[in-house]
Amino acid sequence: MGRSTGAGGLGPGEAGPARRRSGEPSPGQASPGEPSPGGASADQRADGREGGRSKSRRTQRWRRALLAGVITGAVVLPLSGAARAEIPAPPPAALPPVTAATLEDTYEANRANAAEASRMAAEYGDRERAAADREMADPSRRFLSFDGRGFGLATEVFGDLAHADRIAVLVPGSDTSIDTYARFRDTARALHQRLTREAPQGTRTAVVAWLGYQTPGTVSTTVTTTTRAEKAAPELRNFIRQLRALTGATGGGTVSAGKEAESAGKGAGSADTGTRTPEHRPRISLLCHSYGSVVCGRAAPGLDVDDIALIGSPGTGVDTAAALHTRARVWAARGGDDWVAEVPHVRIDVLGTTVGFGTDPMSPSFGARVFAAGDGGHSDYFRPGSPSLANLTRIVLGEPSEVTHD
Repeated sequence: MGRSTGAGGLGPGEAGPARRRSGEPSPGQASPGEPSPGGASADQRADGREGGRSKSRRTQRWRRALLAGVITGAVVLPLSGAARAEIPAPPPAALPPVTAATLEDTYEANRANAAEASRMAAEYGDRERAAADREMADPSRRFLSFDGRGFGLATEVFGDLAHADRIAVLVPGSDTSIDTYARFRDTARALHQRLTREAPQGTRTAVVAWLGYQTPGTVSTTVTTTTRAEKAAPELRNFIRQLRALTGATGGGTVSAGKEAESAGKGAGSADTGTRTPEHRPRISLLCHSYGSVVCGRAAPGLDVDDIALIGSPGTGVDTAAALHTRARVWAARGGDDWVAEVPHVRIDVLGTTVGFGTDPMSPSFGARVFAAGDGGHSDYFRPGSPSLANLTRIVLGEPSEVTHD
């Protein structure tokens, strides 16, 4: 969680039906000796309808056959994904549990770790990874965690996390790594900019881009199974617990005046004391894209979040929103040009491996709150100006009545 692609759409100049010339049969009228409207006789039309049904059945059989092939691959082939040469990188920075008082130290330590990872990658000869790590070491970046080893893991903050009233946690889908991190970061920035613009006066917001698991490749056997999600779910649950601890009690009772306090409008030498009361604790929304919705589905039971939004989801691994066992409001959306709509919504257990993700979250039987996402594609949910980004912003701000529906 390559570059994001724009949404396709029909242009405004699409041609309408041609004007009828004098002497031509009117619409619905066949010329003598010619087939009836549509270019076919009644018998031919009946055959056509039957052919359409046959085509639909063939399509369903093709999808099932394709899934069967994937199942075979998922069972026979290793589930660890494509092999990747290990690029030298330092282990993650050894840090105490983060608090509001230590946030700046945490950010600084992770930037230093990214800089060292960049140096080691350059020495190894991987220019692409060296450049990606170097960008992450920029003084403006704020990472709660960074691990440059392998495909890489990172958790980045946008906004004043310690004092935020509304927090969005983004969970990415397939093909997201340090090498492709820029596109994931773009989605988080787009959301944060919209939140900053739309938030009511006095409401502080933050966005967390959580790349806390090794995502599957889009073209791989792992993307059809819950294996990666099952490994990622405990990490996501642990992160939400840490986030609640960080934001629920400001620095465990005290916060030294520093950059975080200054950004929240506090004067030099001031300090926060005490714990936020339940009514003042921040709202946390989990925004889960593509395979990330499988991760969220696995992590959802008992998770202390207020909203879970499933966008471009192939499924969650359960058949109903109620089966997620969460107190959070569950939302779902899919763009009109999102290819994930063609994914077969089945779930099969083969030799201990679960393949497929069950009921479509967009289905009425699933029971999610479906919201409008426009005509965008699979990578367009956070596109500036899109209906999906507008509605995700409303969800994060806690404005469910303002969310639009198709």
